[in-house]
Amino acid sequence: MDRLRIGVVYGGRSGEHEVSLASAAAIFSQLDPKRYDAVPVFVDKNGRWSLADAIPATMSAGEIIQNQHARARPNTAVQPSEAHFVTYPSEETVITISRDNSTMGQSVDRAVVRGLSLDIIFPIIHGPFGEDGSLQGLLELANVPFVGSGVLASALAMDKSMSKVVFAAHGLPLVPHMVVKASEWETNPETIVDKINQVFSYPVFVKPANLGSSIGVSRVTNKAELEAALSKAYSLDNTLLVEKAVIKAREIECSVLGNESPLTSVPGEVIPSGEFYDYESKYLDDRSELRIPANLSIELSNKVRDLSVKAFLALGCTGMARVDFLLDQDNETLYINEVNTLPGFTTISQYAKLWEATGLAYSALLDRLIELALARHDRKNRIETLR
Repeated sequence: MDRLRIGVVYGGRSGEHEVSLASAAAIFSQLDPKRYDAVPVFVDKNGRWSLADAIPATMSAGEIIQNQHARARPNTAVQPSEAHFVTYPSEETVITISRDNSTMGQSVDRAVVRGLSLDIIFPIIHGPFGEDGSLQGLLELANVPFVGSGVLASALAMDKSMSKVVFAAHGLPLVPHMVVKASEWETNPETIVDKINQVFSYPVFVKPANLGSSIGVSRVTNKAELEAALSKAYSLDNTLLVEKAVIKAREIECSVLGNESPLTSVPGEVIPSGEFYDYESKYLDDRSELRIPANLSIELSNKVRDLSVKAFLALGCTGMARVDFLLDQDNETLYINEVNTLPGFTTISQYAKLWEATGLAYSALLDRLIELALARHDRKNRIETLR
């Protein structure tokens, strides 16, 4: 059987660039070389696409982030393993933007694309410009099979304000929340703060609606903190989200795999090192824990899995997703927090660990995701188009 030529697209322009590098390293290390010819397609922080001259070595996202910080500080030694991690772009650029002065004397940005023969794409760019439907739209336009959800599901899941609209329409449980547009905050911040104080009691969470990895998320306990948190979120996104805090919350996660008839993993529980599972707790503080399986009753575990499938299908997801919940310890009420269509994908990331505990090893998980991508592509192409 001929090997599938699979392009792993990683890096990207978002604040989750380093997380993507760690995810890609794990994928390259686990793809079966007898079945796949893996091609590293690196997207740098400026959006330049190129074939990498070497695949990234396996490191944790935390190590990568710490090494990036160390490189930014003068006279600071980086970890020796960094030399085995750095991905250098080759001279062959796949996609870039060039200046063209030939159009009526005006400079115009043009996409320059070089030929690259690939059977399928595994996009593993987390966050904006990779997980939000923009990359998926490019691949759909090129009619290339790719792993994961399509344009609409990716965009809905990335925008927490819009995913809540869909979840509410399907009767799924959500914490009380309020959406604030950047234009509203710019025009009259005092009115926004007053309105939030009228609707919610503290504590509340303030989030950028379109970022992942808890970037820009703040837990707020008073008016001064609220103003600072809204300003912080405003600097990162055009849509801000304010949510009522679940005081005694347990953070429960469940992995979903499939297309029209998805399967679920056993649920797990995140025990954050801080007040909540923020960016520091996820990547820079090794005291956070993932307990698999979560200590839940059979009834509650089944409810987590059932709601995970409902959320997955409500958004129209395909391939994979991780569904995150908040569980109120006082009354065992479950709330859907968010759906991640391209979750962290190292061998020790929650998504993969939950499937490993359910009986599906990482390499077999990759095989299944590729099968699902090809099946989704075939189903999409059955639809007749005008030619």
